[in-house]
Amino acid sequence: MAPSAQPRLGLVVGKRYAPLSVSRAALKRVTREAFRLRRAELPAGDYVFRLHARIPSCSLTELKRQARQEIDAHLARATKANRPG
Repeated sequence: MAPSAQPRLGLVVGKRYAPLSVSRAALKRVTREAFRLRRAELPAGDYVFRLHARIPSCSLTELKRQARQEIDAHLARATKANRPG
């Protein structure tokens, strides 16, 4: 299979770490939106975001805020790694 000419997103948000479907859906929406906004800056490739720890017990608004901060930080590192020099 030929490599993609653009960045692609993969998500793994399982029930094990986010038992409520509303939480899983919110995390996916936040991730997709952050990726969509940064897509033009990212190098071509596959980017997989996987939830690897149980989400904290907090409001949905706070969960989305925390997730967005972490996702933006990861995408910023990927973008920075691609810059020459």
